[in-house]
Amino acid sequence: MRQFAIGLCLLFAVVVGTHVSHAEEEVPVVQTDEVVTSATKTPVPVSHLASAVEVITGEEMQRQKFKTVIDALRLSQGVAVFSNGGPGTEATVQVRGGTRSQTLVLIDGAIVNSGTLGYYNFANVTTDNIERIEILRGAQSMLWGSDAMGGVINITTKRGTDKPTSNAFFEYGSFNSIREGGQVTGKKGPVDFAMALSRWDFAGFSTVNYRRGATERDSFRNWTASSRLGVALPKDGRLEFDFRWMNGSTGLDNISNPPKDVFASKSKSRQFIFSGNYEQPITNWWNQKLTLSRSQEGSLFLPGNLQRDVTTGVTSVPSGSPNETRVLANRIEWQHNVQVGDPLLLTFGYQFREQQGENDTGLADKIISSNAGFAQAQVNLWDRVFGTAGIRQDSYNVFGDATTYRLTGGYLHKETDTKFRTSYATGFRAPSINDLFFPNFGNPNLRQEKSQSFDIGVDQWLFSKSLKLSGGYFWNRYRDLIITTLDPVVCAPFSTFNQCPINIGSASAKGWEFAAAYTYTANRFLLKSLDIQGQYTNTMTRDLSNGTRLTRWPVDQWSLQMGYQPTEPLRFILAGRFVGSRFNTTRDRQNITGFGVWNLTTNYDVSQKVQAYVRVDNLFNQHYEEILNAGTPVRSIYFGIRVNRDLSW
Repeated sequence: MRQFAIGLCLLFAVVVGTHVSHAEEEVPVVQTDEVVTSATKTPVPVSHLASAVEVITGEEMQRQKFKTVIDALRLSQGVAVFSNGGPGTEATVQVRGGTRSQTLVLIDGAIVNSGTLGYYNFANVTTDNIERIEILRGAQSMLWGSDAMGGVINITTKRGTDKPTSNAFFEYGSFNSIREGGQVTGKKGPVDFAMALSRWDFAGFSTVNYRRGATERDSFRNWTASSRLGVALPKDGRLEFDFRWMNGSTGLDNISNPPKDVFASKSKSRQFIFSGNYEQPITNWWNQKLTLSRSQEGSLFLPGNLQRDVTTGVTSVPSGSPNETRVLANRIEWQHNVQVGDPLLLTFGYQFREQQGENDTGLADKIISSNAGFAQAQVNLWDRVFGTAGIRQDSYNVFGDATTYRLTGGYLHKETDTKFRTSYATGFRAPSINDLFFPNFGNPNLRQEKSQSFDIGVDQWLFSKSLKLSGGYFWNRYRDLIITTLDPVVCAPFSTFNQCPINIGSASAKGWEFAAAYTYTANRFLLKSLDIQGQYTNTMTRDLSNGTRLTRWPVDQWSLQMGYQPTEPLRFILAGRFVGSRFNTTRDRQNITGFGVWNLTTNYDVSQKVQAYVRVDNLFNQHYEEILNAGTPVRSIYFGIRVNRDLSW
């Protein structure tokens, strides 16, 4: 916290210094108001939103040379990211004290949370061909349904614009990492397109932290293909098709206590995501959008042939046998937007959602499905007073109905560029297929998890909107949480091991969020531009049954990103994050030490069509773990080149 406060003071000093001493040399920064869709399911400028939202653009990810989406999310506000080791191992995201199963993840409108596990594993999601990531904090079940108790992460593929262009890249670096790929984007008449293909080979480091005695390297292989095809229809209509394919193979270890170095253990996965959208105005005050999507994934686990306890050195044969899990998720949604005069926009729609899951260890083809209706009213008075009110009803085939609602309100004082915002919402999460049906474990009598969410905040723009300051308070309460417990009486009908999931959990999370972002553009010697942004989150969590902190949630987190462009072709970006101490298991056991880690990226534009770059991860060679016993990279260096070319069609 002290380091972050020092950083904010330095930011303020830089802002004041540049604007007071060199105002006459500054080139005005043209600020466009970011538009967000996922907060209301309609395009709304950020200045008119009362929700806590963050946007990460594809341009920002490309500038910092992030390889994976999880790298970008690590720097986000109110988000906790945990990886079980190196690239390709399980990587999950939690928001504002929630669990990983309470974060809904969408890719191009397809819900990708696993039907069996309940959460989404980001292991194979690279940044290739991604246009933007929208992160909504707080309960969002009113619009998005189950799994959105903590928040929503919405990932969107790039859309082709302007004349057709192509680009290709090649990167080589530490751990024999080799990445290559290419992309074609553009627009021709009524058709726009964006297509990409990439490959990543990574010799890797041990999934179990090598400093604990692990010796085997765990490799990672990844193929990713994606595309977006859009067609402009008469009368402002649009038809769009999206596709993403991810294929990964990752070496694994056992990071439980005591950790074990496992030989020949692997996880192989393949995921296909299909979605289509048809949007068409019916009149000048009424339009509709139809969305159909499917996400299907198969993952094969190979237990390996030998394992070594890194503490004692004792070797043994891993338990278990090869097991493949297959999941499928379908979504159909029909949404209508009706403009009632200038101030009122009504949104209502229907959603059908279906999840299927099975594996080779006895879980037969099981289905969880739901039908839902939702309605929302958006008010905008004089571009100053705005708010939303909405309600949703979900009906499930496994546990019954769930009703959620959400209210937001905000006021923008244009004269001082100050925005006040607040929201209150309820949320729910349906039990997963494993919770309900896993052989000798699942409990078919489970109910939904429930939550209440409240936040209040203020956003302040200064110096012609080149500086933005934000602060706020949030509070969440979770009830009927699904907890695995040892209870011979309750579990007897479902488990001979006397262990099963039941609705007994209750928890709370509250805290503060602060953020600052500054952009300065000049035409001075060794100073073309300066970009600084930082965020700090304080999260106090409690398991209300015993008063302990929630698993793996740090009290303090902050990140700081500083971009400096001394000349037109050269840019440096220094990015760091701090994650406070946390507990790896329940009841405040297995403490994990806090850490701070920094990365440095240097981009150099050799010409308008060729860019070379160098990225250094873990710049100061910090020794740390995100999860107890899990490996993290030592100082790593990557060199790359990217080539762009216009296409003449």
